[in-house]
Amino acid sequence: MTKVDSKGRIVLPQEVRERLGITPGTEVEIHEEDGKAVVEPEDDPEKIIERMEQLVAETSSKRGETTPLDEGVDPAARKHRDAVRRGAEKNSDE
Repeated sequence: MTKVDSKGRIVLPQEVRERLGITPGTEVEIHEEDGKAVVEPEDDPEKIIERMEQLVAETSSKRGETTPLDEGVDPAARKHRDAVRRGAEKNSDE
């Protein structure tokens, strides 16, 4: 069993560190979950990039084709949009 020292530090057992890939210098997040302290190693930057690329690919394939803003816009909506833009430009000049 591991003890907490006077400064609040604990030593994770070697087998736990090895299973989690925690090496000297690894940053960890510590939070409470269901009344227990949970230690999680930081994510590997390469894994983060892979996850982001996967999410972008999944999202892109679900989007399909898009229509340019000026095509198929109702004339009244276009008039309103242009008025809003003119108002925004006028306010930014002041």
